[in-house]
Amino acid sequence: MGGILLPAEPLFKPGLQDVVALETTISFLDTESERILIKGFDLIELSHEVGYVEMIHLLLNETLPDSTQTENVNQRLRDANGIPEEVWSILSLLPKATHPMDAQRTALSVLSGFDQDLNDRSVETNVHRAYQLLAQLPELTANSYHLLKGKQRIRSDKSLSYSANFLYLLTGKVPSKLEERIFDLSLLLYSEHELPNSTFAARVIASTLSDMYGALTGAVSSLKGQLHGGANEAVMNLLLEVGSPERFVELLREKLMNKEKIMGFGHRVYAKKMDPRALIMKRALMDLSEHQGDDRFLRMCEAGESFMEKEKGLYPNLDYYAAPVYYMLDIPIALYTPIFFCSRTAGLAAHVIEQHNHNRLFRPRVHYTGTPYSSI
Repeated sequence: MGGILLPAEPLFKPGLQDVVALETTISFLDTESERILIKGFDLIELSHEVGYVEMIHLLLNETLPDSTQTENVNQRLRDANGIPEEVWSILSLLPKATHPMDAQRTALSVLSGFDQDLNDRSVETNVHRAYQLLAQLPELTANSYHLLKGKQRIRSDKSLSYSANFLYLLTGKVPSKLEERIFDLSLLLYSEHELPNSTFAARVIASTLSDMYGALTGAVSSLKGQLHGGANEAVMNLLLEVGSPERFVELLREKLMNKEKIMGFGHRVYAKKMDPRALIMKRALMDLSEHQGDDRFLRMCEAGESFMEKEKGLYPNLDYYAAPVYYMLDIPIALYTPIFFCSRTAGLAAHVIEQHNHNRLFRPRVHYTGTPYSSI
């Protein structure tokens, strides 16, 4: 008998849970072995041996650098073009209530107009473009915030290391060696993490053969969302809302009873395991607390960690311990997620380059749940 052959029921995964969307040589969250692989290296092991500048080289040039190559990376970052004055003029016109991430997004879009090789998608040009952005973003991020607050811009100090200068731009103070090391560590831990929403957004945009600025603008828009990058701000605001470990646990209990989402806990990939990056940042918070003689945030975080494990079987992610670390480094809360984006730019650029080199346009389908067809 004849008739209409209906398609098989589509395999629908809400939020693309566990769907493999692409092949990559950049990174992999190996949950079975509890490793975060970056170009074949364990991120946690790397965090004990190298800094963020070496990570930039690994992501953009495929290998860990020797001392000469590391200095070459530092020199490329120091020698990169500065910010055109026209960009500052545009940023100065933004309403004072503008969120720093919106200012960051705007600055990225404006920068594209000054790239004379904008339509060149070659590896060499894209790598050069990535170094330019990595050099420009700390100054753009910090000073767009200062402008929004009605303050003067802070000029980069090229005598400082990349991370020390970044922290100096944020706070106006030259950091101690311990502060520099901890901030550099945070940049390294945030630098790359397989395929979260922002990286996927960047690759989807890059798959149309759009330029790196467009892809990163999409990524920063994604990262602004509280369910992705905004968690570190939410965590710090929670900690500041209370004054003791006991009160913090009470607040968490209240939120659980009200079925509210608690930021800083749980992760789509790690699920019932602790984000290994969070443990590294927890140790950094211990060092900073001892150095400053103030362990109130450490005690609060540890109390919250124990409570959430016992009550919900949930563990901290990186944002949970990064938030108080940034606060103790005197970084304004509104800049926590923009900093996340700055550090992730190394990984994002690597993904855009890989997408351009092995491209296939993303065009998924849907599971239609609307009204069935009926004739007129």
